[in-house]
Amino acid sequence: MKEISELIKKDFLLELRQRYAINAILLYVVSTVFVVQLAFGRIIDANTWITLFWIIMLFAAFNAVSKSFLQEHQTRWLYYFTLASPQSIILSKIIYNSILMVLLGFLSLLLYVLFMGMPEFNHAILYPVFILGCIGLASTLTMVSAIASNAGNNMALMAILGFPIVLPLLLLVINSFKIALSAEIFTLQLIKSIGSLFLIDTVVVIMAALLFPYLWHK
Repeated sequence: MKEISELIKKDFLLELRQRYAINAILLYVVSTVFVVQLAFGRIIDANTWITLFWIIMLFAAFNAVSKSFLQEHQTRWLYYFTLASPQSIILSKIIYNSILMVLLGFLSLLLYVLFMGMPEFNHAILYPVFILGCIGLASTLTMVSAIASNAGNNMALMAILGFPIVLPLLLLVINSFKIALSAEIFTLQLIKSIGSLFLIDTVVVIMAALLFPYLWHK
């Protein structure tokens, strides 16, 4: 836990020193939401609202998480190799990116609501699904970024590998948001959706902790 906490602290300090990266992501979100508002206006149905929002979140996640491993130099990895275990490395990256995605997601949601309004959601359902969706995107793309970094830091490879992997998660989150339009809270469909999201997030984290050491020692 000490290794993980120190590595997370290191990532936050690097983010503060390199503000251009997070500023570029925020600029992307603001400009995309503004273009969507110009194209569709504020009068759109709830299903379109949900779909457009998660498309924006998907590309924001690619921009935010892709730099996790792709920005690290080979010499820095050799230095990490002497300091921490591979499990600590990957778990710290997943936790940091999950926190970053949740914060970025809430900011994006605020801007999206400001420009596009908001349908009548059941907020007791909306926010747990939203947080689980952000964590799922962050953890999945973190592992994809680690794989791409071992293939010569190829951004195109991350996009090719990442999209088919996150697509089922994205569809599940969109479906769960649609359920949140209902006034009912405890339904079997809702329990299945939230349970599936939690299970996907858990499996991704476990698989990353098990498989990353093979990439680490390669």
